[in-house]
Amino acid sequence: MERRLSVATHWGSFVAVVESGRLLRIEPRGDDPAPSPIGPGMVRAAEDGARVLRPAVRKGWLDGLPRVGERARGSDGFVEVSWEDALTLVSDELRRVRARHGDGAVFGGSYGWASAGALHHAQGQLQRFLALGGGYTDSRNTYSTAALEVVLPHVIGGHPWSYQSRMPLWDEIAEHGELVVAFGGLALKNSQINPGGLARHRTGELQRRCREAGVRFVNVSPIRRDTADFLDAEWLPIVPNTDTAAMLGIAHTMLVNGWHDEDFLRRCCTGFDRFAGYLLGEADGVPKDAAWAARITGLDRDTITGLARRLTERRSLVMVNYAVQRADHGEQPIWMSVVLAAMAGSMGRPGGGWGAGYATMDATGVAPGRPPVASFPGVPNPVPDFIPVARIADALLHPGRTIDYDGRRLTLPELRLVYWCGGNPFHHHQDLHRLARAWQTPDTVVVHEAWWNTTAKFADIVLPVATGLERDDFTAGFCDPHLTAMPKVREPAGESRTDHRIFADLAARLGYGREFTESRSESEWVRHLYERTRAALGDEAALPDFDEFWRRSTAELPALTGPFPGSFAALRADPERFPLATPSGRIEVFSAEVDSFGYDDCAGHPTWYEPAEWLGGDLAGRYPLHLVSNQPASRLHSQYDNGGRSLDSKVRGREPVTLNPSDAAARGIEDGAVVRLHNDRGSCLAGAVLSDEVRPGVVQLSTGAWWDPVRPGRGGSLDRHGNPNSLTADRPCSRLSQGPSALSALVEVELHDEPLPDVLAFVPPPIEH
Repeated sequence: MERRLSVATHWGSFVAVVESGRLLRIEPRGDDPAPSPIGPGMVRAAEDGARVLRPAVRKGWLDGLPRVGERARGSDGFVEVSWEDALTLVSDELRRVRARHGDGAVFGGSYGWASAGALHHAQGQLQRFLALGGGYTDSRNTYSTAALEVVLPHVIGGHPWSYQSRMPLWDEIAEHGELVVAFGGLALKNSQINPGGLARHRTGELQRRCREAGVRFVNVSPIRRDTADFLDAEWLPIVPNTDTAAMLGIAHTMLVNGWHDEDFLRRCCTGFDRFAGYLLGEADGVPKDAAWAARITGLDRDTITGLARRLTERRSLVMVNYAVQRADHGEQPIWMSVVLAAMAGSMGRPGGGWGAGYATMDATGVAPGRPPVASFPGVPNPVPDFIPVARIADALLHPGRTIDYDGRRLTLPELRLVYWCGGNPFHHHQDLHRLARAWQTPDTVVVHEAWWNTTAKFADIVLPVATGLERDDFTAGFCDPHLTAMPKVREPAGESRTDHRIFADLAARLGYGREFTESRSESEWVRHLYERTRAALGDEAALPDFDEFWRRSTAELPALTGPFPGSFAALRADPERFPLATPSGRIEVFSAEVDSFGYDDCAGHPTWYEPAEWLGGDLAGRYPLHLVSNQPASRLHSQYDNGGRSLDSKVRGREPVTLNPSDAAARGIEDGAVVRLHNDRGSCLAGAVLSDEVRPGVVQLSTGAWWDPVRPGRGGSLDRHGNPNSLTADRPCSRLSQGPSALSALVEVELHDEPLPDVLAFVPPPIEH
């Protein structure tokens, strides 16, 4: 008989149909108005040939051979070993590295979404394990929003993510808003996901409600489809990486015409006079007017002037999406968007003001937050050292080098053992050829993986782990007011084990097994975390007991109603009584603290800096196309690239790249052709898709295709599959945040008229059984 079980993922909740232990299909839940198509595609990947079925050790590492040539990580074959031998190798190596090089030589900054679940959060499991064992070097910030996370506390105060509860919700925008200007767009495809899980997708219907209420939308992006068709948005096809210049031109127009909100700027902001001098060109002789902005951005001067008037005449919301800050000087569009909103007159008014990351996930703008939910408990890390998340290759290549970071000087540690769990650095990181070189430097790389993706192929010891379909847990998504049960749908493939069991076994060998597990089994942990949540929320929440929750598959959490710290409405009403957590208590248009750092790439107020690579620079003569490596619609980052949804999106087995028809015609490229993208850093093949929804001079290639270089570790080696990080620069966006600058990359594209190499991304390496 068929059984129907709850499935909870980062891209929504589904129903798994199982018969005799075999997963037949995954279906949408009936109460989800916009279910993600990624879910049903998980079935195809559940038992595909890329599953890691047994512990495996790289042959060269096992034999003690140098990491060069065919014995290098990424090129070598593997030997399967027993769990007993694998656990012995890992525990012995941890002891050796800690004893010889210190606890900080172990890198546990493992980064990635992994799978949803309160207990089986891979990074949390790893970091508790390593902290109890003596500590580890951690990473800070995220690839998604590093520049935002560092600069916003200087500008509006508070925790880096506190802005989520300080922005208007979609319902409020529908009721009170009139104009939304979205820098970087509002791509609905991104709202498929929510970190930690999601019961129902609501962003699409809430956006539609805004449009039906008469709210007008402006999409400032090189890609038209960065807003949904039903929004009927005005498209301003801006030159990539020039959003700050566009905002400066709008701000200058407001200033010289007296349209700006002088009262709010005087009472609720600090440093505007100094910034106004920059706008007017008092120091450099260059007024940042609409004509100046038009020359940089490719937008019409009258369009910029008209947008300035509309923003000040209507209840307006200035939105900025995360993509615009993953670029050279990525702090600037974030900072400048806050200043522009403060000038426009709607800051702190219902349905207006400023916001970031709308539609980036189905959480922002949907709900202000949710009550705390218990998760697998962390413990303090005895090692204080950390690296900015995007500087992992720098740390591996240049230990001992000092770098700037948010007013501090950091010394990059010497990392001898990398322990990666729940993520894919060969997706997230830029310039993968450089990362591949850096990845050869540590003594040992240990990876937990379910599939033989690129990170597993570049490891020394690979431990097979159960997927989210193969273990019990429950989810609680970011801002999502639901708990959702995650019963095990199928048995783990091969000899796979959960991350928790692996770490429990290793901790027992290393002498702290009881401290790690607290003498609870996995099922006891799941029950314990739920009941802790239930007890903390008390009678008001009225959550059912665990057994009833497990039977129902879902429970609703009470809504958060505020007031929330740092409210712009409260600031507008009474800045003395409700100051922000900034040095001045106000919005810092000019930050004396940032200015004191003396960075030549991040001044004390929003500033236009020319990107290292953009269509207005000299390099565009050699590489005349700007690469936009945005988030995919067919998977979550690189997760389930081997799933049905992602595989069906490929063009001749390769990741699709979208070109404007005029750029394609100039290169003799037709729709469906295989093309080669290249620059000085590398090259990759992709399948051409022609569309006038991409600005001329721009090509769009989503992230997440499993990297498949012809000769791994060899600089510039052709990637057969279409990973854009073959081409992006591993260059910090500034000394302030050290964040990634993936969206500042120029390329050329040409028709690939040679024999096509087979895609081997989903083929395991040579394995001796």
